Amino acid sequence: MKRATILIADDESEIADLIAIHLEKEGYRTVIVADGAAAIRTVQTQEIDLAILDIMMPKLDGHEVTRQIREKHVMPIIFLSAKTSDLDKITGLVIGADDYMTKPFNPMELVARVNAQLRRSLSLSQPAHTSASVVEAGGLVVDPDNRSVLLYGHDVELTPKEFDILYLLASHPNKVFSAENIFQQVWGESYYGGGNTVMVHIRTLRKKLGETHHPIIKTVWGVGYKFNG
Repeated sequence: MKRATILIADDESEIADLIAIHLEKEGYRTVIVADGAAAIRTVQTQEIDLAILDIMMPKLDGHEVTRQIREKHVMPIIFLSAKTSDLDKITGLVIGADDYMTKPFNPMELVARVNAQLRRSLSLSQPAHTSASVVEAGGLVVDPDNRSVLLYGHDVELTPKEFDILYLLASHPNKVFSAENIFQQVWGESYYGGGNTVMVHIRTLRKKLGETHHPIIKTVWGVGYKFNG
């Protein structure tokens, strides 16, 4: 069985080496780079299964690296940063990261999060016995196999988490989902105050979908959100 390859992008060599030691003990192959430009080159030239990115890096910061990765790749991304505010975490998740850990950190917890993200990534990539259904409503077409969204014939570029939220809601058009339920199903983790994260993702989804008088995602006050296609 092929060993998963983890990209570690951090200009603090001691931290990068510590992460690599723990991941390699777990059986992973690691690639270490010290700046954002090198991280992009590595993703373009090697098969990377998961990326761990520091936010404050030379040449390109973690946010820009994530934006560029997300243009062509759906690999899990974990941010590792000294920034600890909720706004920093939400910004990272909205940009396209799958998880966010703050420094200082427990290396074993990071390994556990890597394991969890790769398990989820593997399960999503496995072919199902039957293809998931394309959702069509009004001018909206959501295709889970190609992970594409069309609105009146125009492509709508979504981050992986934005797509997952939209498909979850759109495939259950009469069901109201609480923020807790959306977080648990999309992030695959126990809810630990992720309501703000869900709210911000819903807000950016609405902006990208260009909603006006007929919101595609409707807020059910005091309960959650539902698809209103």
